[in-house]
Amino acid sequence: MPAKNQYIVVRNDLVIDPVTIISDGLLIGRLPECEVLLNHPAVSRVQAGLKQVDDGYYLFPLRPRNPVMLNGKPVEENEALASGDAIDVGPFQLEVDISDEGLVIRVELQIGMGPSEIDVSDAGLSTANLVMPESGKAKKPRAAPIASTKALDIFWDKRMRDVAKMVRPSPLFPRARRRSGKAQSNWTATTDLVSRWPTAFFVWGFLGVALIAIAGAYWYTKAYAPAPLADAHARSGLTMKPAIAVSANSGSCTTCHSWRGNMEERCASCHKTEAFVASVIKPHQASGIGCVDCHAEHKGAEFSATQGALASCTSCHVDGNPNVFNGRRVGTPHDGTFGYPVVNGQWSARSINDDEWDLRKLAVVRLPTDSDQKWRNNQFHALHDQRVKVVAGIPGNDVGRLSCNSCHKSFDPIDRETPKTTCAACHSKQNGQPDCTSCHVQHILDTRKRLTL
Repeated sequence: MPAKNQYIVVRNDLVIDPVTIISDGLLIGRLPECEVLLNHPAVSRVQAGLKQVDDGYYLFPLRPRNPVMLNGKPVEENEALASGDAIDVGPFQLEVDISDEGLVIRVELQIGMGPSEIDVSDAGLSTANLVMPESGKAKKPRAAPIASTKALDIFWDKRMRDVAKMVRPSPLFPRARRRSGKAQSNWTATTDLVSRWPTAFFVWGFLGVALIAIAGAYWYTKAYAPAPLADAHARSGLTMKPAIAVSANSGSCTTCHSWRGNMEERCASCHKTEAFVASVIKPHQASGIGCVDCHAEHKGAEFSATQGALASCTSCHVDGNPNVFNGRRVGTPHDGTFGYPVVNGQWSARSINDDEWDLRKLAVVRLPTDSDQKWRNNQFHALHDQRVKVVAGIPGNDVGRLSCNSCHKSFDPIDRETPKTTCAACHSKQNGQPDCTSCHVQHILDTRKRLTL
């Protein structure tokens, strides 16, 4: 007895492996949803069906206007199948065989042949009077067609309706191109019509965050700051005279942070007046040091950009700094002194900024016979001797300006230890922090500091 409701489809017309199908009934047709798909215009969408009834398999025609052929004869109602039968559907021929595993269906494509051209005179195509070779006994005669019942009609009608609904496998199928007639009456709404919440959730979430960000940027300027803006950037008016900025910032974020241009460019464009230009010296430019590296923001309302810059000098130029700038490292300058430019009897090559020196226009020129050491010596003393006002505790000349005796206690031999201590008296702030910019001027185009003392 063959396996119940089991079909084995062997596609000799296609390069695919045999497929075993367990089903109450098998559909043959052109629709992709048919179990036996025969893709050809001569084949109907659903043309025939195979079904096991009791112990036998039967062929049911489902399109009377395009009947299938069984052993060369059209099938009108239904026909029982036997091993060796040939079913013709358009240019395809399906040879069936009944085994213990079920109904085996071998599909062949008859190139250039129509159903009427198939030779059925061969006794092999007629199983009514087959004789077993070994025993000589006649094969079991073909079963008679089964009477049409309402249950069978409902079964095939439902199978055909189900595959028809899957013609367009789209989640929006119930909304578009809805069918008429009986298919329409069976249509019910599904969750496919409901908008998927994850997409809406993320879209509305993104819009909400964007609106909060915009509101924070324009109405709450401290929303993204680790600390409030410095008072200098939060003021609504300019207070310094002469002014060092084009206009007051008024606590705006977009003055510095914008979609176009980097922050360095915006700093330079704002701090560019007749008295001040936010220039950067060449060594810092070559090292990639810009405005925000020295003048940090969001440090609190009482934070001073000038004090922050001075603190950055001493925290950066120290032997313990592990960072590398343009392939080079920085260390503690002046051999650890407060700023005296002579180390081991040699004048520092960077003790005087050449660009700053040219802007001062002093009547001191370098002679052809002057070595680098001699020229650095002359520059240093030209900037200090008889030009700088003395501070408390430092002796000066009769008009209160620095002289040689202000720093050197003796000249034979020359005293080089006292200047190391007197530098700190002039070149430091009230809190004792070194004022590096008093010698190493960063903004050399700042006319407020370029005054003859």
